[in-house]
Amino acid sequence: MEKGNTMGISRTISDQLVESVAAALKSPQSSDHSTNSALEGSGGLSRKSSRRITSASPGRGGKNTHIRKTRSAQMKIDVDELTSGAALSRASSASLGLSFSFTGFNMPPDQIADTRPFSDDDMIPEDIEAGIRTKTKFQTEPTLPINLKFSDVTYKVVLKGMTSSVEKDILNGISGSVNPGEVLALMGPSGSGKTSLLNLLGGRISHPTIGGSITYNEQSYSKFLKSRIGFVTQDDVLFPHLTVKETLTYAARLRLPKTFTKEQKEKRALDVIYELGLERCQDTMIGGSFVRGVSGGERKRVCIGNEIIINPSILFLDEPTSGLDSTTALKIVQMLQDIAEAGKTVVTTIHQPSSRLFHKFDKLILLGKGSLLYFGKASEAMNYFQSIGCSPLISMNPAEFLLDLANGNINDVSVPSELEDKVQIGNVEVEKYNGKPSPAVVHEYLVEAYESQAAETKKKTTVSLPLDEALKTKASSPKRQWGASWDEQFSILFWRGIKERRHDYFSWLRITQVLSTAIILGLLWWQSDVKNPKDLQDQAGLLFFIAVFWGFFPVFTAIFTFPQERAMLNKERAADMYRLSAYFLARTTSDLPLDLILPVLFLLVVYFMAGLRLSAAPFFFTILTVFLCIIAAQGLGLAIGATLMDLKRATTLASVTVMTFMLAGGFFVQKVPIFISWIRYMSFNYHTYKLLLKVQYEHFTPIVNGVKIDSGLTEVVALIAMVFGYRLLAYLSLRRMKLQ
Repeated sequence: MEKGNTMGISRTISDQLVESVAAALKSPQSSDHSTNSALEGSGGLSRKSSRRITSASPGRGGKNTHIRKTRSAQMKIDVDELTSGAALSRASSASLGLSFSFTGFNMPPDQIADTRPFSDDDMIPEDIEAGIRTKTKFQTEPTLPINLKFSDVTYKVVLKGMTSSVEKDILNGISGSVNPGEVLALMGPSGSGKTSLLNLLGGRISHPTIGGSITYNEQSYSKFLKSRIGFVTQDDVLFPHLTVKETLTYAARLRLPKTFTKEQKEKRALDVIYELGLERCQDTMIGGSFVRGVSGGERKRVCIGNEIIINPSILFLDEPTSGLDSTTALKIVQMLQDIAEAGKTVVTTIHQPSSRLFHKFDKLILLGKGSLLYFGKASEAMNYFQSIGCSPLISMNPAEFLLDLANGNINDVSVPSELEDKVQIGNVEVEKYNGKPSPAVVHEYLVEAYESQAAETKKKTTVSLPLDEALKTKASSPKRQWGASWDEQFSILFWRGIKERRHDYFSWLRITQVLSTAIILGLLWWQSDVKNPKDLQDQAGLLFFIAVFWGFFPVFTAIFTFPQERAMLNKERAADMYRLSAYFLARTTSDLPLDLILPVLFLLVVYFMAGLRLSAAPFFFTILTVFLCIIAAQGLGLAIGATLMDLKRATTLASVTVMTFMLAGGFFVQKVPIFISWIRYMSFNYHTYKLLLKVQYEHFTPIVNGVKIDSGLTEVVALIAMVFGYRLLAYLSLRRMKLQ
């Protein structure tokens, strides 16, 4: 009976709580009253948080987090006097929603008691068995607050022509600032300079034609900031064959500080997966053009997760809503707002947001042809343009109205009186059909209006938060921070490379190609005999084909390596995820185990079908010789690809090089001219062929087809030199690339 009373009291209090919260949501007055009570009980909320609570809707559970948390804490105190902890846990978990937190969010100590409905110890086996999952709070080191300020930023590019070079202005005197906890949106039509400005602010462009100042906590950009900046590119640069969980786990292991253990890094990756709502697809491959994977919105969230996993102080995003439907785009922008409220600075470019998205931005920069047309609060943009005589004549999305103005299109916009007077007098260019000022004239008017009338607004919005000397010192540290040691980077990249490329290496197309070639060769040279010179010459032709096939095939496979991974390499190196030497060595060695499997399969078919020398030593020496040829040929392909970084040019150069090696080897012409014959010593085909002849016929004859069989030491040394020499050339070519 006593147990029944306890459960009844628990259910009654839980029901009362649900009813009171529902009533608060329906009634604005009661909502305000509840909010004020919460503020008094918890020590106060920020301006933005209180505004979002009062404007919350019943359909969005995360909007009333503070109300739920405060009342659940109050309920816990009341029920503890009447019931046991088990009844409270069941009532709380059955009636309350779950909170949402982001990396680096640290609750003040005086609010912890009020904002925690129950601790992990309150969970009992019945809750877990019932399938109720609680999302644990993401506790990390505090986020370093960084105030970003930029003044009179200019940027030019040099366009090189056939006879002369011309400088083109991309940005003209852009100024603004954004503080921690704010979302700054960069808007403007295509070609207005949004992405260029974002890259400049994110430290992704280092060019002598950059002017103005960009400061982070009143300090200039330093390599230390790479570990404090998250940068999400417009294109989703991800490995298609890795799953969501693998992608974020590798990012965590490479980017999180060395103070984290491997288990802590992997747990951080899982926390990010749950915070971004990716738990349902965590074991699904990312996918790509020819690989089915996650949806576009999930892929974008994975890209954001790659950056917030390091608890960045500033997060830059280049058009994160491109290609997404309005609902998914709204979720992404809401996520950015939540990230900002966790104490981070968020800067994003946006192309054409819906009205719902537009009203979620704190600050706005409107660009037109590289010039600043507006900087200030997004909520005050319409008022500003109305004050200079530009207002919409029909009901329209504020973002569409602003983009029309930035394009100089005023068809549905009232013409300012100053421009009307100039049109009537005839002092300006007028479009032929509608009698309105041309886009160039409208653009000039908007630039002048902002420079003159908005001077006061500029002063107000560029005011930075007060900073102490400790924050300035932290932001100016010149020391680069690596998340893992060199050997850890090599190990992580090695296994990541194997997981990513095993799908390509063991595709049915490649296996069929190798096996079909092996079977055809085995049938053509079925049980060939070397007892007479003619049969010996025929079998030597088989060895020549093996040397050419396993020299030609790896070259054209390796050519694609660095050009295809250039975007990923640029992205990860710009974020200081690893050293280039660790990446290069891991990338070139992770192919070796995979490269050995198909040649062994090939030789198992050809060797015994063709009746080559049936003995263990010759068989394994043949495999070793082919393997040396493969990795030497790969080195040439890597060097050509890394030097040119263009697939068409690299393929052409590789074809010419391989053909030259074969022709200069003396296989088709007995008397090769002296000025060309030296090329044979750089040819892996030539040395491989001589080694194969030695392995098969050293006991039978000293000369085969005019090729003298010697000790083979020279050929082995030459192939090993090519293995390292070509790879060294490839590495130096990558170092020469301008990687941040």
